[in-house]
Amino acid sequence: MPAKFRTLDDVNVKGKRVLLRVDLNVPMENGRVTDATRLERVAPTITELADKGGKVILLAHFGRPKGRDPKESLRPVAEALSKVVNKPVAFADDCIGEVAAKAVAAMSDGDILCLENTRFHKEEEKNDPAFVAELAKLGDLWVSDAFSASHRAHASTEGLGHKLPAYAGRTMQAELDALEKALGSPTKPVIAIIGGAKVSTKIDLLENLVTKVDALVIGGGMANTFLHAQGVAVGKSLCEKDLAATAVRIMEKAEAANCAIILPVDATVAYHFAANAPSHAYGLDAIPADGMILDVGPQSIVRIHAAIDDAATLVWNGPVGAFEMQPFDRGTVAAARHAAERTKAKKLISIAGGGDTVAALNQAGVASDFTYVSTAGGAFLEWMEGKPLPGVEVLRIK
Repeated sequence: MPAKFRTLDDVNVKGKRVLLRVDLNVPMENGRVTDATRLERVAPTITELADKGGKVILLAHFGRPKGRDPKESLRPVAEALSKVVNKPVAFADDCIGEVAAKAVAAMSDGDILCLENTRFHKEEEKNDPAFVAELAKLGDLWVSDAFSASHRAHASTEGLGHKLPAYAGRTMQAELDALEKALGSPTKPVIAIIGGAKVSTKIDLLENLVTKVDALVIGGGMANTFLHAQGVAVGKSLCEKDLAATAVRIMEKAEAANCAIILPVDATVAYHFAANAPSHAYGLDAIPADGMILDVGPQSIVRIHAAIDDAATLVWNGPVGAFEMQPFDRGTVAAARHAAERTKAKKLISIAGGGDTVAALNQAGVASDFTYVSTAGGAFLEWMEGKPLPGVEVLRIK
């Protein structure tokens, strides 16, 4: 990792109260955690700090509570976390004040304590200085391991970095390392695969990427908008026709930056948006007027594979078809498996992120074969858009 950020290698935590900001925003059903991926991601940092004799005090938010709400309590998450880290995780009913202070005072070196949902206090999201000061009283240093919340300048994600010595946890460090490999100082040539439904949600992303990558594959519903802008009749496909001028502008910017835009050359078309709807591959000059493009066609898959073969680094955000429904997952799955093969053969550095992207890679059975898969949604997207993230900037060595 570039020496731009302070990490756990730069601090001795023995006997110190470590305020550790983690992402515990896990899916729950009937009071039980249904997917422990995020808990598993932060476990190494928690374990390392505890094993080195730090007093590990976890700060996290859960959901979007409006004030104190028992349904949004972190207590059941703390219980699930104790199973993941294989150590007891104590719990305090508040994150500031006497309740929190007493719980921290009772800790021994190596203990782990989870404080209640920081968002039970509205001052958390306002990054209120008095609230930051109350949190800071509980710790000697602050470690951020929640990249997924680093695009928010909240008290526990950014404010504490101005009050206490600040360090990146191991999960944050791995994420920053991967992002540096992807777009900061990547091995060239770099290709990006950007998919998803709408251009409107990814204009900033596309405008930034065309200046950073050598080739940009555009898929999903977004591609229809670009095809429409080029005069292709896309039938009843999802298409933001009012953004044709934006698509043209992005293509012109790409040309000026010497970035190749790779659009579908054929399409898998159905007449109903439903799983296993009868479908057929058509060339772009023959899309039926009442048909819907739901995936790239076989020739486009070959083209995407060729683009991946030409690349040394791949950045991926968004599926290239309606991957939630068979057979319209074919293009996404094929590209994912091809990228995974190249990665395993040490011919490609592959970085992927975003909720749908992670789901698609899991569906293809290759998430573990990519160089790095980010579980951070908004933060990953804002970073790809070239925006500074407050919770990352505060960790930089000035």
